[in-house]
Amino acid sequence: MSSFHPSSSIAVALVALSTAAGCAGRSPDPGEETAGAVALMTPGELEALPSEPPDERSAYDTGPSRYGELRLPDGPGPHPVAVLVHGGCFKAAYATLRDLSAMADALEEIGIATWNVEYRRLGEDGGGWPGTYLDVGRAVDHLRALAPRHALDLERVVIVGHSAGGHLAMWAAGRARVPPGSDVHVADPLPVRGVLDLAGPVDMTANIAGYEGLCRDAVITGLLGGSPASVPERYAQASPMRLLPLGIPQVLLIGEHEEFVPHPLMEAYVEAAARSGDRVRLIVVPGVGHFEIASPHATPWPRVASAIRSLLDGALPEDGAVGPDPERR
Repeated sequence: MSSFHPSSSIAVALVALSTAAGCAGRSPDPGEETAGAVALMTPGELEALPSEPPDERSAYDTGPSRYGELRLPDGPGPHPVAVLVHGGCFKAAYATLRDLSAMADALEEIGIATWNVEYRRLGEDGGGWPGTYLDVGRAVDHLRALAPRHALDLERVVIVGHSAGGHLAMWAAGRARVPPGSDVHVADPLPVRGVLDLAGPVDMTANIAGYEGLCRDAVITGLLGGSPASVPERYAQASPMRLLPLGIPQVLLIGEHEEFVPHPLMEAYVEAAARSGDRVRLIVVPGVGHFEIASPHATPWPRVASAIRSLLDGALPEDGAVGPDPERR
């Protein structure tokens, strides 16, 4: 592992590289409180959110990063399930499933079981193509093994991902569209009711320089093992944009001050998904950036929870719908 703290490295990148990255709508530097500016949440603050221990930790394959944490709500079930996929620029040094543990607790409190998954990332043996994608898919499919023992409702499963995990969530939700013969094809993926992408890339060929600049590493080309020109088939098989129609409802939620995935790219995806016949909605939350949208203690949480509830029913949230903020422990 490098000597600098990964959370602080991303925060520094947001300051030093946002202009060069060419991302739309520069957000204030983390901690900046000048006139007319807002102080945005940092990756370190997201990682530090308190959480409760899971009910069970289960391995979906062999290896140190191939497991998940299951949290179960009170009652006999059957319980709807949200699969949570954390971000961190696809790098093992930057984040772990700890980032979404607080969200997992909050969903458990409102009656939703959570399966918060870890997976191999860049910097680990097997991370990148195809291991990272295969791990996330296997983690989702592992719910079939967990369901009988824990009264999980496999008819009501959604996938929720933040940042790089948002990309992987969208891919996992659409992987039935990956052609046979692909390194990441599986014959019988677990069907899901919907997917929520919290600021994750939807087209891996777009904004590569900007994303890698903010991540301070060649994370997209490293993940896919080359450029779009050198391995075009991998970009086609990994990009949700290229897998359309996904055939399920999709919600893309970003903050007003999002930089990692510029707003026009999300808008272009929504237009393409709608043209393909998919039901899709883009929600832009004012006054927040890249990390608040993954925190159950921040202002976007009611919209995030409302979107998850709607997707579990196979529906899209109403425009501007904001559900009640659940009581916190």
